[in-house]
Amino acid sequence: MEPEEAPISESDGGPPSTSTETETDPSGGSEPPTAIIKALEVVERDSAAVAESFSSLFASLRFALSQVSSNSVDHMHCFGDAVGRLQESALDAATKGNRYLNSCLRLNEEMKGIDNLATQVKSLRRNVDALDVAVNKHLRLP
Repeated sequence: MEPEEAPISESDGGPPSTSTETETDPSGGSEPPTAIIKALEVVERDSAAVAESFSSLFASLRFALSQVSSNSVDHMHCFGDAVGRLQESALDAATKGNRYLNSCLRLNEEMKGIDNLATQVKSLRRNVDALDVAVNKHLRLP
């Protein structure tokens, strides 16, 4: 519903009056004209509607801010949980990596003696071959 517009009388260009004087009806009565009363009622209704609109706007803004804050807190909790799990996984991976490296170092130490063992095995193989040849010579005597 559109507010009714009251006719506005032109002023003499001076500053508006701040007194509570009321204009009198040209008929000589002391009550204000009906148009001014209607205009005041329209202004009151519009002011109440604007106040209600601002109140609704601020309530919506308050609710939106509350939701955003709540979402931010929820996201921070999720982020904290994810970081905690990532930290646990990284620590677990580092522990397993250290075990693997230690196993490799132990194997490397054990493999250092393998050259000496290989030399001994080659020497033993030559001796066994020589023994085999000698035994074969004795067994084939005519």
